[in-house]
Amino acid sequence: MSFIEILLLWIVHFLAANPTLMHFPSLLADTACKNRPLDLLFIVDSSRSVRPEEFEKVKLFLTEMIDTLDVGEKTTRVAVMNYASTVKVEFPLRTHFDKASLKEAVSRIEPLSAGTMTGLAIQTAMEEVFTEEMGARPATFNIPRVVIVVTDGRPQDQVQGVAASARMAGIEIYAVGVGQADVQSLRMMASEPLDEHIFYVETYAVSVCALGSHGCQQLCVSDGASHLCDSVDLCAPGRHECGQICVSNNRSYVCDCYEGYTLNPDKKTCSAMDMCAPGRHDCAQVCLSNDGSYSCGCYEGYTLNPDKKTCSAPENSGQLCFSICTVVK
Repeated sequence: MSFIEILLLWIVHFLAANPTLMHFPSLLADTACKNRPLDLLFIVDSSRSVRPEEFEKVKLFLTEMIDTLDVGEKTTRVAVMNYASTVKVEFPLRTHFDKASLKEAVSRIEPLSAGTMTGLAIQTAMEEVFTEEMGARPATFNIPRVVIVVTDGRPQDQVQGVAASARMAGIEIYAVGVGQADVQSLRMMASEPLDEHIFYVETYAVSVCALGSHGCQQLCVSDGASHLCDSVDLCAPGRHECGQICVSNNRSYVCDCYEGYTLNPDKKTCSAMDMCAPGRHDCAQVCLSNDGSYSCGCYEGYTLNPDKKTCSAPENSGQLCFSICTVVK
């Protein structure tokens, strides 16, 4: 099992307030999780930076997570949301009340492959998932409403305000960052206390720094199949020179960039990529580059369609007009 699989299994037991199992996540692989009822939503990032094989691992840990839950109409209800630049509710809380149909639905999820609109995803969770019409139980039932966000990127929209609104509405948010995930954004969206609601791993693969698998008192730094213990986070504010992303690496650190940016030769600062280069955009006519992002436009006389990508010709496009040249002698 990967670290995230173990981590998410631990989260559910943590919510069930079982202190005996809380510190032994490896036991959970063979133990059915008979937790108290939850309305549980997984929000999974399927932006371009999540490779297809990695997204399959995301679906695998969702499947194994379902196996641990006491799924049912009166016990734990599960919903899954998939997001990139758009948001798709794969299935709401009211749809599946047995593990077999849940896992079948998960197997059919396809990545969306562009953008990272995390704020929009959380907003959609409030407006379209945690409603009684979509299967959430009434607030008077005191059934916990829990969101687990799994992302490997930096949000391209604002998350702080919308996450605060979600928490005020009684939604508990866990933030799981993978690879180049922006730690500050994880802090903005997660519930308090942050040290119990934020988790970070370097890859979707197995990590020896998984919870409970190392003896470090403070910081565990993964180095392939081994690990080192450290007491200082070199990526803490003021300890590094990275312009955008700092990644701890074997008692040192390396710099990286947000999606849409590329690392400069100094290995510290970042420059916006030309998002309008061939193969980088899906505009039908005109691509307008904008500091690591882009928008689509149309040729003169054409109108941009609601999909913000394609263009429509003017109504009189079928009439050909020619200029007439008259020679006066």
